[in-house]
Amino acid sequence: MRLLEQILEHNLDFVEKEEYKQYQTTKFPDKKLVVLSCMDTRLMELLHKAMNMKHGDMKIVKNAGAIVSHPFGSIMRSILVAVYELNADEVAVVGHHDCGMGKVNFDSIREKMEARGIKKETIDDLKYAGIDVRGFLKGFDSVEESVRESVDMIVKHPLMPKGIPVHGLVIDPHTGKLDLVTNGYEN
Repeated sequence: MRLLEQILEHNLDFVEKEEYKQYQTTKFPDKKLVVLSCMDTRLMELLHKAMNMKHGDMKIVKNAGAIVSHPFGSIMRSILVAVYELNADEVAVVGHHDCGMGKVNFDSIREKMEARGIKKETIDDLKYAGIDVRGFLKGFDSVEESVRESVDMIVKHPLMPKGIPVHGLVIDPHTGKLDLVTNGYEN
């Protein structure tokens, strides 16, 4: 059985047994926090526990590297919606040690794209549409610096209300230890 079929088969049982009831909450985060975190699988449950958060306490926005790479992209839009529509009063950017984005190499990704059938010309031609693919797929050298840059972009965003604390943290994906990078109460 393929993965999608396994998921759908499980889902029928999940709904029939009403297992969803234990996850019911409102769309508003109880602790009025929105967190931008990496999509790393090691953080799925660890991040909540390390931050003393339970289901429904915070909004989570995830992407590769916990990076706000564009001031008017979907990540920033999600943070703004959480603040204005979902009553989040604080923001936390949580990067992590041993992040795959710290090892991202455009040339390596390009080789993998081409091996999976993306033509070299397609990648090269994107520059004519104004897309810097190398920059788009850029990683980082320092997770702390990356967190600082994302925090800075959020704080300085023209649509972010003044006075919203934006914190920056780095979590150890092996132990859950949080290191403070930026204290949003001091901005």
